[in-house]
Amino acid sequence: MATPSETTAQWKTTIIISSSLQNHDACRTLGAQQHRIRFSDSVEAGSFIFPLSGTAFLLVDPQDLPEPLEESGFIERIEKFVQVHRNCFVLVYTPFNGKKELQVLTLIQHRFFGSNLKILPVRNGAQIAEGMLTVAKATSKPHTDKIRERMSLAQAHIIETSPVWEMLKDIL
Repeated sequence: MATPSETTAQWKTTIIISSSLQNHDACRTLGAQQHRIRFSDSVEAGSFIFPLSGTAFLLVDPQDLPEPLEESGFIERIEKFVQVHRNCFVLVYTPFNGKKELQVLTLIQHRFFGSNLKILPVRNGAQIAEGMLTVAKATSKPHTDKIRERMSLAQAHIIETSPVWEMLKDIL
């Protein structure tokens, strides 16, 4: 059975990446896996967009954020990102769990609780790439169809082999 990183490495897709991330480790990792990368100045700084799966990721490094966080325009930037992208994720780059990293994570969680924003803490460029590819692949059209089909087969198998269903059949 293939590991998750092997299966995501075999899958190829197009990724629109903010020009501000041109020299980032995650871009090099994605490029090494033969994904089609397009850099753009017109997307939000720090963003990765997977058009075929309809997902977008915003990379946030707490070390780059000025203090105080509430007045830095950070929340407004994420709000704009959430309004533009239906299926969106914030990648919080936390190579270690210091006070500032936890403060940023808590602020995002409290402010966007109940919204369509998902938060994914990452520690390095490889985790950034792996996390994005896993989500993008799972939400891309051909793969969602396969997942639905497998779920239906699993459900049918459970129903067929369940002793509860056998007992209900005997009662009716």
